Amino acid sequence: MKLFGCAAAAQVKTSRETKGQFLSVNMAFSVGVMAAMYLTKGITGAHLNPAVTLSFCSLGRVSWGRLLPYSLSQMLGAYVASGLVYLIYYDAIMEFSGGVLTVYGPNETASIFATYPSEYITLGRSFLDQVMGTGLLMLCILCLDEKRNTPAPTELIPAIVAVIVLGISMSMSANCGAAINPARDLGPRLLTLTAGWGTEVFTCYNYWFWVPLVAPMLGALSGTLMYLVFIHWQLPDPDLPTDIFLPFTISGKQPTEAELKAAYHLLLLSATVKKETAAF
Repeated sequence: MKLFGCAAAAQVKTSRETKGQFLSVNMAFSVGVMAAMYLTKGITGAHLNPAVTLSFCSLGRVSWGRLLPYSLSQMLGAYVASGLVYLIYYDAIMEFSGGVLTVYGPNETASIFATYPSEYITLGRSFLDQVMGTGLLMLCILCLDEKRNTPAPTELIPAIVAVIVLGISMSMSANCGAAINPARDLGPRLLTLTAGWGTEVFTCYNYWFWVPLVAPMLGALSGTLMYLVFIHWQLPDPDLPTDIFLPFTISGKQPTEAELKAAYHLLLLSATVKKETAAF
């Protein structure tokens, strides 16, 4: 994801938008999301974002013990990808910036890698921007595998998530870059720290760096809560299969509705236990 996105940002900025525009970067990040999800779906379940992982942990879909390892792996992946982009575009970056690596000014290049706020936006509003962007992301993707609400085909979920990310980045990037992913921001920011931009990448804009770390996590939980309250808990119970209790019936009697429901919930509990055990 970062390799596609940062490479596009480097190409657009260092060419002074003669080899791509703002939309190019948005589309590249979205293609990167789709490719990364297809590549890692069978390994980690396509976890690319600590905020999404946190949401799935809160829902019981992922064990809490995996939150930290997943998050560190995501950040490390973003760091390595940003390093590769830096190596590939080193000459272009130096020519564009005149050899001065900075966060400010018309020739700044730090924004190729991490996100930074626009001059006009306040700290509080940029925090709200990231909360809303990540909340919208979670609200959209949680419904994709909901069996009671026209789920998306499993093989198309990465492509659909990519379109969702494209929509968010096209509509909510102006204020502060639409990070909506703590690893996507912190990994590249650490790369710029070690590659020559210095501590300015953390101190600039009144120490703004913490916003894309904290706000997306809060936004993910907010979006998850909204999904549960307004959608998940409002959906009807799935139809009870008529033969679910038949192996347990005695003397050929037809099971009652209460017996069917009891057996059905017992099977749901069993499936949940198996899922949680597998997660460990």
